[in-house]
Amino acid sequence: MNDHSLNERLRTLPSVDELLTRASLQTTLREVSHAVAVKACREAVASARAVMLRGQSNQFSDDDVRAAVERLRQPKLRRVLNATGVVLHTNLGRAPLAERAVQRVAEIARGYCNLEIDLDEGERGSRYAPVVEALCELTGAEDALVVNNGAAAVLLVLSALASGREAIVSRGELVEIGGAFRIPDVMRQAGARLVEVGATNRTRLSDYADAVTAQTGLLLKVHQSNFAQVGFAESVSTKALAHLAKERALTLYEDLGSGVLRAMHGEGLPTEPTVSSAVAAGADVVSFSGDKLLGGPQAGIIVGTKRLLEGLRSHPLNRALRVDKLTVAALEATLELYRDGVEDTELPVRALLSQPLPTLRARAERLSSLLGAGVPHRVVPSFSQVGGGSMPLSAVPSFSVALGVRQPAEFHDRLRAGSPPLVARLNDGEVWLDVRCLDEADLDGVARAIATTLGGSV
Repeated sequence: MNDHSLNERLRTLPSVDELLTRASLQTTLREVSHAVAVKACREAVASARAVMLRGQSNQFSDDDVRAAVERLRQPKLRRVLNATGVVLHTNLGRAPLAERAVQRVAEIARGYCNLEIDLDEGERGSRYAPVVEALCELTGAEDALVVNNGAAAVLLVLSALASGREAIVSRGELVEIGGAFRIPDVMRQAGARLVEVGATNRTRLSDYADAVTAQTGLLLKVHQSNFAQVGFAESVSTKALAHLAKERALTLYEDLGSGVLRAMHGEGLPTEPTVSSAVAAGADVVSFSGDKLLGGPQAGIIVGTKRLLEGLRSHPLNRALRVDKLTVAALEATLELYRDGVEDTELPVRALLSQPLPTLRARAERLSSLLGAGVPHRVVPSFSQVGGGSMPLSAVPSFSVALGVRQPAEFHDRLRAGSPPLVARLNDGEVWLDVRCLDEADLDGVARAIATTLGGSV
């Protein structure tokens, strides 16, 4: 296309003012605010111009504006259908909240609440008060504190207890957590001096004991929640480290990561240490996540001795890392489910991971029947994952529906761009829909999304 022809085509594009007054668009534009209407018209024209400048054929139409309006009407944060089989999918928001937590958040969000007022005394109260008692009862700890995520909990503990001093940790526990943040980096930010002991695969109690000096602030144990060592490996138990810490008048801090409050049962799930077991073994401070295996909102939970947690609570960094009323509401409701002994049935994470295989097979077969013979597919055994940096050795048996479509990657992209978005996984040239994280009520929507995306062509 020569420059003259291109310029002629560009001049055919309508102005924004013209589109705003075009009779054929009035029904669409009246459904949104003036600001959204203007933005949609601008985006539609800009998109068409970009296509022309790339030398591609494009005829501007009212549908371009209607599509732009529809895009702008969609919230950026949207519900997604999770057909990946990954229960704690970090990119998809990790743990779904229990219905009780959802209702509590809505109740507190609608108005005012006693976040920092003691209703009995009429004086200023603590925003942590609604969850401290429950956390202490569930873990056996003397005191508890909540900050905005797991990394924040580590940062606060190290800043308050080891700033300017040495923190001893096994080389095999220098993990990298999400977003490329590494334990040594967090320690440096906290002002603690890292002392590595042992080898990558084997660390003994004597390694810790030999490294203790007058500058040692604490012993740090980090649970390998997002990777595993197998074979010629050895680590030191919390109980043994607690004995050494007490003998040398040191603090033992354990970062458990995933945060299992009660043992989990399900096919393919490995044994994971509980928070109460770490406390009972003698750890002075234990931190863990709220939105992983605990099944609540994003939070970093710290439990331990009252003396040490008072120091954390009064540390200036604590205010920068504090949680809001919605997190407190969701966490309190989540902990109530453990208190009431209904966590396995009412907490989505635990319920999703403990589903019987016959239930999953039946769900996959129902999705298969909804798809019908017009969609090339098959029901296949598969394996789900816990995800979220938890239980790395887990291989949880499941069932999937494998779609035999042409250009599977492109097809998956179109599913993801649908409404609602459907996220699956690619496996050996097929699109696999693992049914573990799909509710029974989701199946009709999944089948419609696939049919719409196919558009009569596979």
